[in-house]
Amino acid sequence: QMATVVHKGSCHCGAVKWEVTAPPVLTVYRCNCSICDKKRNEHFIVASTCFRLLSGEEALTTYTFNTHQAKHRFCNVCGVQSFYIPRSNPNDFGVMPHCIDSPTVERIEYIDFDGQEWETEMETKAPVAFEQ
Repeated sequence: QMATVVHKGSCHCGAVKWEVTAPPVLTVYRCNCSICDKKRNEHFIVASTCFRLLSGEEALTTYTFNTHQAKHRFCNVCGVQSFYIPRSNPNDFGVMPHCIDSPTVERIEYIDFDGQEWETEMETKAPVAFEQ
């Protein structure tokens, strides 16, 4: 069993706060689909049982487009997306490592995901959510 820590994170203004149980060494996806490319949407994926929203549900706005599978949730006060529901893993959470406030990240390992060729990439590189 992989060691885990509780990472604490938030949006910029602090209205949205959460914690996520994950390893101290994060596997982070860099995707080049249209929205990830524009937002520099680097994220690691965890099962829903590993994510807990502590505050700010009322401050969250959701943006969807195209297949409407991904739920891009962002703070309607400061505009920061600190987590979202990825199209690849609609029952899980994509969490932005740069929104972790606690000193719990040991290292980040990156995986490049060719979101411009989403269907083909999913056949060989489908993201796997971290589960406890």
